[in-house]
Amino acid sequence: MIQCQDCEFFHRDPNGRIRLSCDPFSNVKEPDCLQKWQLLKSDQLVQAYQTMLAFYHRLSPLQEKMLKLVQREVDDIEDSEGWKTGPEDQTDL
Repeated sequence: MIQCQDCEFFHRDPNGRIRLSCDPFSNVKEPDCLQKWQLLKSDQLVQAYQTMLAFYHRLSPLQEKMLKLVQREVDDIEDSEGWKTGPEDQTDL
């Protein structure tokens, strides 16, 4: 069995991460290559998901502030529209 570091499709970036440039649909040399490729891709998906969660965590306070501001504006608009209807026309739901 050929080792990944001996394959021409194996690359290691300056940070030490492994990159496989092989295409699982055309140039897989060994059956184990496909399993290794799947592991690397699933690891990439997990890293991307964790990055997205970190971004959403940083964005959350800003979203809360925006929602409060929008709600305040909507309440102000509803209060300012109250003069158009008299007190007898208003119904409490």
